Amino acid sequence: MGPLRLGPRTFADGELAVMAIVNRTPDSFFDRGATFAADAALRAVERAVTEGAEIIDIGGVKAGPGAEVDVAEEIRRTVATIAAVREAFPDVVISIDTWRAEVATEAVAAGADLLNDTWAGADPELARVAAHTGAGLVCSHAGGLTPRTRPHRAAFDDVVADVVGTVTRLAERAVALGVRPDGILIDPAHDFGKNTRHSLEITRRLGELTGTGWPVLVALSNKDFIGETLDLPVDQRLEGTLAATAVSAWLGARVFRAHQVRETRRVLDVVASIRGDRPPAVSRRALA
Repeated sequence: MGPLRLGPRTFADGELAVMAIVNRTPDSFFDRGATFAADAALRAVERAVTEGAEIIDIGGVKAGPGAEVDVAEEIRRTVATIAAVREAFPDVVISIDTWRAEVATEAVAAGADLLNDTWAGADPELARVAAHTGAGLVCSHAGGLTPRTRPHRAAFDDVVADVVGTVTRLAERAVALGVRPDGILIDPAHDFGKNTRHSLEITRRLGELTGTGWPVLVALSNKDFIGETLDLPVDQRLEGTLAATAVSAWLGARVFRAHQVRETRRVLDVVASIRGDRPPAVSRRALA
């Protein structure tokens, strides 16, 4: 593995980055539309940056089933916010959470640095947008699902092998199209096309993904596999999320998509310090 270059930032090998979730949607599963209004979204970005987020992930469509959001509406929800964030925070990395090439094109023109495709290349033109614009690209595994659909009786002979095969194939295709290799991440996409046991196995065997050499992004925050593991509702999943975050960081993941930035940042800093990649913020104990 080597440096990861996204927009204005270069992340060294061993550097752990927080990707803050900012949803311009009225129906997101966690915040229930708390950042749907434009001013609320910008306040959330400011708070996330203050709490230690290096990447802001802006999305305009709920991942799961719900009301139809066409291309024009997705652009309306996201592009102006991206432009405002770019102006206010020139040093932050901006990600657009979309599977649509038309949306990605407008987002990059407004200042987005990364195309976060959680639907495994459902629109094959999306990678070409990354190639033509120099943006980074997330290559994910969705278990063969089409966008905004839920899994039903998901089954794999070996879920990790399926994930590794899919994301590396997508990454290699992206490189062949001209996407910068140092701007590509792979994402196992916990819960997407998977049941809870699949997501737990992916987490347990995450070293097989990091072993591919591609930088790994994990999106664990408050997901159903955490809720089912602990039998807890969505507003009580923080501790479980942070436990999965620490394990994933120890196994080599590099980018962590999160709702609760401050808590995630603190967990990652401790893991990095235990690994020896980050010195303690202060060191006074037993020195006097």
